[in-house]
Amino acid sequence: MTLNPFAYLEQPFGHLADLINAHSINQPDRIALDDGEEKLTWAETAALVNRVAAQLQADGLKKGQAVSILGTTTIRYAIAYLGAIVAGGCAAPLTTSATPKQLANMMADSGAMHLFVDSAKRAELFDSGIDLPPLKHVMMDAAEGDAPLMYDWMAAEGAAPADTDVGPKDPFNIIYSSGTTGTPKGIVHSRQMRWYQMAVGENSGYGQPGQVSLFSTPLYSNTTLGIFVATVAYGGTSILMRKFDCQRWLELAQENRASHTMLVPVQYQRLMDFEGFDDYDMSTFTHKYCTSAPFSAELKAEVIKRMPGGLIEIYSMTEGGVVCILLAHLFPDKLHTVGIAWGGSEVITVDEDLNRLPPGEMGELVGRSQTMMSGYQNQPEKTEEASWYDENGDRWQRMGDIGKVDDDGFITLMGRSKDMIISGGFNIYPRDLEEALMAQPGVADAAVVGIASRQWGETPVGFVVAEEGASLDLDALKAATNAELGKTQRVSELHLIDELPRSHIGKILKTELRDMAQPATTVPVG
Repeated sequence: MTLNPFAYLEQPFGHLADLINAHSINQPDRIALDDGEEKLTWAETAALVNRVAAQLQADGLKKGQAVSILGTTTIRYAIAYLGAIVAGGCAAPLTTSATPKQLANMMADSGAMHLFVDSAKRAELFDSGIDLPPLKHVMMDAAEGDAPLMYDWMAAEGAAPADTDVGPKDPFNIIYSSGTTGTPKGIVHSRQMRWYQMAVGENSGYGQPGQVSLFSTPLYSNTTLGIFVATVAYGGTSILMRKFDCQRWLELAQENRASHTMLVPVQYQRLMDFEGFDDYDMSTFTHKYCTSAPFSAELKAEVIKRMPGGLIEIYSMTEGGVVCILLAHLFPDKLHTVGIAWGGSEVITVDEDLNRLPPGEMGELVGRSQTMMSGYQNQPEKTEEASWYDENGDRWQRMGDIGKVDDDGFITLMGRSKDMIISGGFNIYPRDLEEALMAQPGVADAAVVGIASRQWGETPVGFVVAEEGASLDLDALKAATNAELGKTQRVSELHLIDELPRSHIGKILKTELRDMAQPATTVPVG
């Protein structure tokens, strides 16, 4: 029997489970997942995904209920993620760089009853002393105490989940945003959103028969998930790296004859700087993607020149809104832009009072598309803050960027309306870091800005003002502050100044702070 997964994808809505089972029948011996230590065919992948899904249902997982996943990107992480979806649940991947307190907040907020976790992260959670929600722990690498190994815990061989009645509006996944205190925002993506992303993927090379995708960004990131889900949908092979390393990435690309990859700009920069880059055969690449951070025109030009295959930049947000695509290899005169609205997306600009601006005028970008989030988990007020409504009452997503659209429809970003920092492809919100600095003894005032970094794209730099009579040890202050922050959020440099520059209405002049960030007065990363 042969099942046609592409016929499924031509439907307005369908289920990832049908595609996975179709691939296990049509191409049972093709490699589906490879993380360097384990390798699974499509037949083996479908069997394991179904067994995990069946056991989740047996444990009482309800339709749309979250399944938390925490650990290094491996085959078993991918199986847990897909199993949650096939069971009718909602995958809630958690960032490994978050603090134990952040992670506990995310687990509680998601409403999960299961946590798939690896030994390193479980030990970190327990050693922290933080009170954890009462989730059932399922180990992805080795059984520990009363926490069973996933392959022992799951349903018996040959088991399959019961059919679910999930529909387009039911949640597919929750992606948690940054945050150092309280509950980070959980961005909910519907099953319709992901289905649309899969169904239209072929038009941009997102998913193709025979695709071999090389992943070096983590599976808890939406950056990775867009390409990963499309690769699964079209029956491709996913090569999963636990951690990015230039030489190993090049070896894997050559050995596996990779056709697709997703990298953030800082990874492209490191590859271009790698001494042996030109010694590797990259000729099998057909599509290279980039997203998540500013991508300079100069770097795009170098990648186009030195790496075969098309270079496609994607501009959007985890929350959705407009999706822009720049086919950089086809538009060498538009490398300073992020491309044009794609796949039915729409984008306009609004002024400071949120009034619609005429075409071509610079303003805050707002957009709408088929890939917009359903909203923030349990935070409707935050959903409203991030929304803009047109004259028909239709909701658009505020993108948080200032930009303009040229006569050809290409969008140029002029700056961020909020001073978000993007370091290594991860969003860092200065306010989180500023609050952590202000909580330290002896600090009267603090501000954080992002400055250019060849290694990270951007890096956060802090400025502090001492309380009257206080003497600040900047090294100790930086260490104490960073201990309260997630690994991707940490302040890289600190400056001690007499007072923060402010406008006449009291607004901190962050442009002046960026100009003041000189290496001679910097405390280096410890």
